[in-house]
Amino acid sequence: MTQRDPAPGSLETIRRFVNTFDAEQDADALDSPESLERFLLDTGLFGEAESVTEDDLVRVRTVREALRALMHANHGDDLDPGAVPLLNDAAARAKLTFTFDPSHACAIESVTGGVDGAIGRVLAIVYRAMVEGTWERMKACRSDSCQWAFYDRSKNHSSKWCSMEVCGNREKARTYRRRRAVGA
Repeated sequence: MTQRDPAPGSLETIRRFVNTFDAEQDADALDSPESLERFLLDTGLFGEAESVTEDDLVRVRTVREALRALMHANHGDDLDPGAVPLLNDAAARAKLTFTFDPSHACAIESVTGGVDGAIGRVLAIVYRAMVEGTWERMKACRSDSCQWAFYDRSKNHSSKWCSMEVCGNREKARTYRRRRAVGA
């Protein structure tokens, strides 16, 4: 799959996380507790190796797909009604809290460990992006066979595909063929 440029700052972690599932290849990089542990360590979402279970893997994959649903909603699509309660439950399990520092800044962070803490760090990144106004640029490719997460860098926030050269051209070709078939 051809990818766009990385997302800015910590949103790259979110893009990488959502893109652990490749719809086009029907391949999941998070196919075992061990692969999840490696991903969490590689992205810094785990500070040290912690135990990961099959239940953790299922929960993480569910959070990933709920985030993809939010990214589809950033196109103006209807939000999957199950995504919000799922993310709220994940935030509660992560025990997200606000903290203040001596410079009068505040942050949201997870105060639990393990996979729930890692999920909390993911959700904290999403929260910060929403507050900063950058979340609306995180989108999922509109191609049903792709759905790759990407950061929309267009001036008017109108990108629909992860790559115009790949998914955009495929969609244009499909539209052209449909029009030709109707006119024939």
